[in-house]
Amino acid sequence: MKLPRGNPSLLIGGTIVAMLAVAAIAGPVICGSDPLAIDLGSVLAPPGPGHPLGCDALGRDVLARLLWGARISLGVSTAVVAMTLTIGAIVGGVAALAGGWIDGVMMRAVDIVLAFPGFLLAIAIAAILGPDLRDLVIALVAMGWTGYARLVRGEVLSLREREYVSAARALGARPSRLLFAHLLPGLAGPIAVQATFGVGGIIVAEAALSFLGVGVRPPLPSWGNMIDAGRAFILVAPRVTTAPGVAIGISVLGFNLLGDGLAQVIGRRE
Repeated sequence: MKLPRGNPSLLIGGTIVAMLAVAAIAGPVICGSDPLAIDLGSVLAPPGPGHPLGCDALGRDVLARLLWGARISLGVSTAVVAMTLTIGAIVGGVAALAGGWIDGVMMRAVDIVLAFPGFLLAIAIAAILGPDLRDLVIALVAMGWTGYARLVRGEVLSLREREYVSAARALGARPSRLLFAHLLPGLAGPIAVQATFGVGGIIVAEAALSFLGVGVRPPLPSWGNMIDAGRAFILVAPRVTTAPGVAIGISVLGFNLLGDGLAQVIGRRE
């Protein structure tokens, strides 16, 4: 696929995201260090041979933990976005096609969820379920599906009167076929943009929950719990905290630039 000229956001964002994906998939293997291995002789060791970013308060290699944290952050965010997108697309699409009281009930359910601050809702669910990757995903899904539901509902309402949809309905297409075969494929562009921005938001949310102790459970490395573990040594070894902080910032920047670039491409096509 040839990238459009004059769209640096797409190029830069795509490059950053691709590098993050390579680091998450191949980085832990290339690095070779065990992110869980404790070496009390290397406590807060400065960067040097064998430890490019130094070691943390337990002598664990910061780079190895950073790369494993990338795998966890990207894995969690991808899973959450896929699940929220699926739930939101079904709820929003069914509400728009059905109309009437079904639409009213579904949208009131969306409004009820939106009445709670999303991050506080995720904290409450994660605290109730416990600090586990599966429960963390559930908490983040509960927070994020409403945006996709509203997006899909609005788009389906604008598309359901199009000629090709009316023709499919006249030929006897069932509502489920109308939604999945005719309507949702036409929403691929807006959904892709929303999902790209959503990944960046989920990375921040996962890191924040892990920082607060209701996300990824130590000793499993997460960017959030790495910041939490290193903040007590911010004056002695700031790299322990700044390295995952910079990783979070670069990741969010990459996905936001990619989403902005995709939005520009879609806008030009329309």
